[in-house]
Amino acid sequence: MYDFVVVGVGPAGARFARRAAERGHDVLALEQGTIGTPLACSGHVSTDIWSVTGECAREELLQNEIHGARFHVGGPRSDAYPFYKREVASNVIDRVGLDRHLADLAREAGADVREHHSVTSVTERRDRVEVVASGPDGPTTFQAKMVAGCDGPRSRVRQELGLPEPDELLHGVLAFSEESDHEDFVDVHLTPPTFFAWRIPRGEAGVEYGLAAPPGVEVTKHFEELIDGYEIDVAHRCSGAIPIGPADRVTSRRGFLIGDAAAQTKPFTGGGILYGTTAADHAAREIDPERPTTLAAYEHAWREDLKRDQQLGHWLRRAYSLPEPIQRVGLSALSGEIGVHMDRPTSLVSPTHLKAMLSRLRP
Repeated sequence: MYDFVVVGVGPAGARFARRAAERGHDVLALEQGTIGTPLACSGHVSTDIWSVTGECAREELLQNEIHGARFHVGGPRSDAYPFYKREVASNVIDRVGLDRHLADLAREAGADVREHHSVTSVTERRDRVEVVASGPDGPTTFQAKMVAGCDGPRSRVRQELGLPEPDELLHGVLAFSEESDHEDFVDVHLTPPTFFAWRIPRGEAGVEYGLAAPPGVEVTKHFEELIDGYEIDVAHRCSGAIPIGPADRVTSRRGFLIGDAAAQTKPFTGGGILYGTTAADHAAREIDPERPTTLAAYEHAWREDLKRDQQLGHWLRRAYSLPEPIQRVGLSALSGEIGVHMDRPTSLVSPTHLKAMLSRLRP
């Protein structure tokens, strides 16, 4: 009987497995394939990423440092509106390497991390949870006091527990070209009816191109237009779902969701590493596997922490679909030095950002 069975060993699952194991809990973490693959998430992250990694991670995972972003209302040849910081604003990392690194930290903390175990059913009993997984030796039933669903946007655990779906699932596409690029700016394209598109220089690792769009949009067509606009050939492509908008409930009697499974993501970019690992920390602190009633404390804690940023993030996303003339006026007026944290929209009213804005008014 495990204290927790964690389904999915991405950043959120690995973080929870590590933190729960450090608290003395008996943790089993199951990944359906090889940890880190297939890649379905951008490697552009805030510098806060190093707060959840171990020593020397930066040396192993960092690919490029970013100081700002150029926003475009249109394709690659459209006018650019730069936003920047004097210090490093964000990092580009080896995204596959990050997953593997975080999984290793969970193992070092004492969690039993197993790859190639695909969960096929989750059944809640009065005093336990039964998790059936198909592994290298065939189907195996694991018993636990609780189950953590960290298995992504189309979570099997969420489905098995009968928990509600996220508000929406966007379609994201990534592709990579092989030329080295050490430029310290990313390019962001606000191109309705898509969500947005981007170009991220990854140093010696090449360049990442991506696009996210709501259901019904011709994703392939718009992505081809992006690639053609940059006049490049891409080495390989991958795609995945991006959950936006958490449901009213992410816990059941003996189960709970973390990360993309719970739609703990940024509404204005779809990124979820910081939000998911933050929620994982709340889960490890608040949930006692012996006391299912503590699940309510987890629900309250993560929502209270992320609520304002997610709410403001939804307002920012709406600006992506404003008429083009309004977008241009807004970007032109606001471009320049900023003090905004890329994961925290509430930093728009931070002293750092206000100071940067006021500095533009000085003669």
